[in-house]
Amino acid sequence: MKKNLVVVGYGGMGGWHADHALKSDVVELLGIYDIKPERSALARERGIFAYDSLDAPLADDRVDIITVAVPNDSHIDIVLRALEAGKNVICEKPVAMDSRELEEMISAAEKSGRIFSVHQNRRFDVDFLAMKQIKESGELGDIINIESRIHGSRGIPSDWRGEKKHGGGMVLDWGVHLIDQLLQIFDEKIERVNCVFDHITNQEVDDGFKLNIYFEGGKSAYIEVGTYNFIAMPRFYMRAQKGSAIITDWRENCRVTKCKYWHESEVIPVETAAGLTKTMAPRDFVTVDEYQLDRPSSDVHDYYRNFCAAIDGTATQLVTHAEMRRVMKVMEACFESDRLKQTINVEL
Repeated sequence: MKKNLVVVGYGGMGGWHADHALKSDVVELLGIYDIKPERSALARERGIFAYDSLDAPLADDRVDIITVAVPNDSHIDIVLRALEAGKNVICEKPVAMDSRELEEMISAAEKSGRIFSVHQNRRFDVDFLAMKQIKESGELGDIINIESRIHGSRGIPSDWRGEKKHGGGMVLDWGVHLIDQLLQIFDEKIERVNCVFDHITNQEVDDGFKLNIYFEGGKSAYIEVGTYNFIAMPRFYMRAQKGSAIITDWRENCRVTKCKYWHESEVIPVETAAGLTKTMAPRDFVTVDEYQLDRPSSDVHDYYRNFCAAIDGTATQLVTHAEMRRVMKVMEACFESDRLKQTINVEL
């Protein structure tokens, strides 16, 4: 039987949730609630029921799930009220403004006995899934480091995402996704974090950042988000013991180069602009295999399928409380590192 869903906040992502719910095999969209009358009117024009107040869906015994898709600083109030009303709750990312708020939410979920999670939809991105597939297959051996980048050239959207009081900025907007993705690939404990913010088009919040994460055992990850890049760098680049992998653009397949033979009987030097080099001489087909991975299959509806199964007790929720805590603490370390202009030692 389908679970009954209400989406709170009928903006960009709220509309996305509502549209997908209309096509879902596990949830039924009962309606939406938005504080803005014009958004409710738009929903009604589209044939979607719109509640007149937040109290109404919270008091509606038919409602199984509340999905919260409002500005970041408003998450906590709605999440706590929904959990106290006995609803299962999905919250858009970032789940909270800080760890203190997150712990309040988790405590309320445990007290109510309801399922509470954050919508990490970018776990279904096919570029990320290709990197994860390489790691899990062991095809290239142990991963040494991964670089993950998202580049745009239009600055921060001219809405609440550019305002600090509402939880704006790229760490909380895109960083939360890219950090979560990489922590699905690296199992090791995080030892150090170094982050530098950009303030090119916005002085109030970060409109980009460069983040280095250092793991126990020497592995590392680099995350870069830019909103003033008119030429984008590769989406993903991976170095591993047995080769490298690259995804130049999220629309492209992953290209892999696997090392077959480390030593050659004779390396022919190549001539660069100012001299000869053996060190940087290119590989050839004798020592490496080059191939592309098929794009992994992905279905964003699996998030709601998992959430509904977790409500029924037949599955563990996809995004766990422990994972939510870890991502939040990494983001907090980013803010602290940029504030102090230094590397932060952590145990995460």
